[in-house]
Amino acid sequence: MSIKRDYYIPEYTFKSNIYKPAFNINTININMEKKVIVISLGGSLIVPQNIDIKFLEEFKKILLKNIKNYKFVIVCGGGKTARIYINGLKNKQKNKNLYQSLLGIASTRLNAKFMTYFFEKNANQMIPRDMLEVENLIKKHDIVLCGALRYAKEETSDATSAKLAHYFNTEFINLSDVAGLYNKNPKKFKSAKFIPEISPKEFLKIANKIGFTPGQHFILDKKAAEIIKKYNIHTYLLGPDLKNLNNFLNNKHFVGSIIGV
Repeated sequence: MSIKRDYYIPEYTFKSNIYKPAFNINTININMEKKVIVISLGGSLIVPQNIDIKFLEEFKKILLKNIKNYKFVIVCGGGKTARIYINGLKNKQKNKNLYQSLLGIASTRLNAKFMTYFFEKNANQMIPRDMLEVENLIKKHDIVLCGALRYAKEETSDATSAKLAHYFNTEFINLSDVAGLYNKNPKKFKSAKFIPEISPKEFLKIANKIGFTPGQHFILDKKAAEIIKKYNIHTYLLGPDLKNLNNFLNNKHFVGSIIGV
């Protein structure tokens, strides 16, 4: 697999209230025999209430079964852990969104660190903090786990995943606690209708209507939707039934929503 990129990565560091570009990339070449797949693993699947060991064991089993054909970058969400901390600052006035976002990032990295211990020798142990570190790790490991990489305004780990999918010129799989995209929240409305396919343009319209809040529940944030549309990233929204992930990886029928028709 050969990947070539020539662009600036718009990520930011946070230090003393100063925002500055994290790094520039001119042209990079990555040569790998196996295809890289980027998976956004929702925090609600890692820690719905308590850590879901049964689900994670099955997730690990499926990845290990498919590493003969793929390498995986797994971006862990913050889920309930992030929302607990974010809600703790809901009455704060100054810099509330910034601090809430930073707590969200820290929560994704905590979940990612747990996952590295869970995967043991089968994945990286150092948590990467930028795309170059992800790139270096994926050359050494078949499975690389990370959280959000760097702070960027109005972004969640969804946007990190979309950026990485573009960076590696590959598909983006989003795993969440719902089976795909619906016209309204299926957990609240029994009349919610499943949307099997949608164009990036139409999906961005939906994401823009919802807007952004730290720790939000919508299936993908609006920044991820923008990146998917801009770079025409083939995106697949799958639920907690992991047989659909395994079927997708083996070119079999799966249940989920597709962005990119």
